[in-house]
Amino acid sequence: MSDLNPASNAAEVIVYLQSLRNATNIAGMARFGIVTDTALGISTDDMRKIARLIKKDHARALDLWQSGIREARLLAAFTAEPWKLSMDEARDWAASFNSWEIVDSVADLFVQSGHWPVLIPEFAADEREFVRRTAFSMMAWAAVHLKKEPDAHILAFLPLIERHATDQRNFVKKAVNWALRQIGKRNLECRAPAWALAEKLAVSADRTERWIGKDALREFEKKFGAPLKGDRGQSDRA
Repeated sequence: MSDLNPASNAAEVIVYLQSLRNATNIAGMARFGIVTDTALGISTDDMRKIARLIKKDHARALDLWQSGIREARLLAAFTAEPWKLSMDEARDWAASFNSWEIVDSVADLFVQSGHWPVLIPEFAADEREFVRRTAFSMMAWAAVHLKKEPDAHILAFLPLIERHATDQRNFVKKAVNWALRQIGKRNLECRAPAWALAEKLAVSADRTERWIGKDALREFEKKFGAPLKGDRGQSDRA
């Protein structure tokens, strides 16, 4: 096992990561659409074990991010201290996103930072594919993890979901769909408006909207069966 510990600096961590490089795993990652230009082929499970070993250190996380190495960036996401993450740091990280996997790993950190009320609409309006994906990944994480957040704040995401449901780019539309599904599964209060929006999108003339709506409906119906009485049509607000 490595000699890594909470006092290890970014350079020492990177040397250890490089010692674990696995070419076979790199090839496998590419099949899942993971950008492997800087990848070392270390599994996410192993990355989380390393994160538990070195623990959180915000300054080191910023240095790990600057390396550009896939695994170092994942460790940065896992070990940054969300309460220390500034909005400018979040924006800088988002500007360099080039992989759905990194986006979805960092989105949780961004939500934990507390900056999500500002960053979600800002990132949703951004035309860059992976920055926009970040907004909807953050919505999905927020719907699941911000259990004490008023439901009204989560439901306020629905107009953004509808607005960007015509974005045909694969990594955007899948995140838009993910956000809608997670909001609908949050609780009873959120189910009806999310379900109604899914039904609205499912009959759209736009192909991407239809896919997002129909896929969300399939998941809602699988999980909940038929809508509750009166569910349909209640969320024209979206």
